[in-house]
Amino acid sequence: MVGVVRRMNILKEVRIMNLRHGPGAAVLPRDVTRIHMDFALKLNGGHMGARKFWRENLPRLKYWNPAIPMIVNRGPNQEAAAKMTVYFRDTSIPVSTDVVDTPIYSATHGHNKAPAPKPWEKTVEIEMKDVHSDKILAEFLTKTGAVPVKPTPQEELDMQEIEARNQKSAQDKEIGRKRREAQLREEAMLAQARSEAAAVRNAD
Repeated sequence: MVGVVRRMNILKEVRIMNLRHGPGAAVLPRDVTRIHMDFALKLNGGHMGARKFWRENLPRLKYWNPAIPMIVNRGPNQEAAAKMTVYFRDTSIPVSTDVVDTPIYSATHGHNKAPAPKPWEKTVEIEMKDVHSDKILAEFLTKTGAVPVKPTPQEELDMQEIEARNQKSAQDKEIGRKRREAQLREEAMLAQARSEAAAVRNAD
């Protein structure tokens, strides 16, 4: 039981480390008010980069910027555009309390499109269709001015330890696979030998 608990704690540490660091781990400027992504449900039609950004980069952005709404609108139309809209606070325009804020939420029906900016907001758009996720992230960092998060020296050591552990695990799995294959081959050879011996006896 102790071993199981320890393995669970290690997996939790790995998940947290993967969330804290890697592509997309960045702190957004204070004038970024929200992010909206719009792309299709499936990969085909040029939506692979957008989907990968959503799955791999956006969780890290959300981890470091939990107060910023990040809406993901996915829809069934594979021919539709894939676009990200980033909203910024325009400090030259005062915020009005008369504007009714109608919240929108992430969806998979494709209807929750990026809303028009509020009077005190400005936006930038990032085209994601047929664009690799690395290029999407690079453009996002450039246009938003987000600052990538660098791991501390201790976290660097922890990440190296995790990588070494992953390599050791992969090696152990490969050794186990080869051992099972050898065992299966041996069992097959023994079965064939028994079958041939039985055939000889029956022939006599």
